[in-house]
Amino acid sequence: MRTMTKGYSVGTVARMTGVTIRTLHHYDEIGLLEPSERTGTGYRRYDDADLERLQQILGYRELGFGLDEIRTILDARGGDTLALFRHQHALLTERIARLQRMVTALEHTMEAHLMGIALTPEERFEVFGDDDPSRYAEEAEQRWGGGDGWAESQRRVSSYTKRDWMRFKDEAAELTGRMVDAMRSGVAPGDPAAMDLAEEHRRHISTWFYDCTYEIHRGLAELYVTDERFTGTIDRAAAGLSAWLRDAILANADRAGS
Repeated sequence: MRTMTKGYSVGTVARMTGVTIRTLHHYDEIGLLEPSERTGTGYRRYDDADLERLQQILGYRELGFGLDEIRTILDARGGDTLALFRHQHALLTERIARLQRMVTALEHTMEAHLMGIALTPEERFEVFGDDDPSRYAEEAEQRWGGGDGWAESQRRVSSYTKRDWMRFKDEAAELTGRMVDAMRSGVAPGDPAAMDLAEEHRRHISTWFYDCTYEIHRGLAELYVTDERFTGTIDRAAAGLSAWLRDAILANADRAGS
């Protein structure tokens, strides 16, 4: 009765790992990954320890190490598998962090192009801080990208300079401050004073971005309380301001018969 040889054939290892048979042969020839066993007819057989070493090799290859460097690293570690995996984990974690920083920088650049904001990243941070309007650029295009308002907004903001954005921010902050004062003074959203502030808010949008009709303004008002990102940004000025502004906008639209 013939004894079955244990382990994995070179073809099986190739299928399991995605490494070509030719590559496995090459690793064997240069002494980087020698199979632990060969059959009587010379076929390579790999055991679990061989597969772990292959995993380590592939990890270092992914990190950009050359084959000679990998062999030096593996030999220096003296077969300490856990130490090798920890070393790779540290290197991969560092690379992931670096790539994430690159991705973030690229996303900011794409957002700026999408919004047409002709500012450097430093200028955007100086003007907007954490409230950069380009954060929601992709979502905004999906919602309103096919409309005339979106096209008009794109046309306008593409020409704005840092000075323009600073003026916009100052005007918005001043209006927000008066809204906060009104709310804290007990002015109800349905009072004429509150509706006047809501009307200023609508006109401010129309001045800087697109023709903000009462219908559009109503839609924005609902976003202010249903989208936690808008709510969080508005309520940063004063708790409850988003709901107060929503109600004032709706009251103002009703007053206008729209």
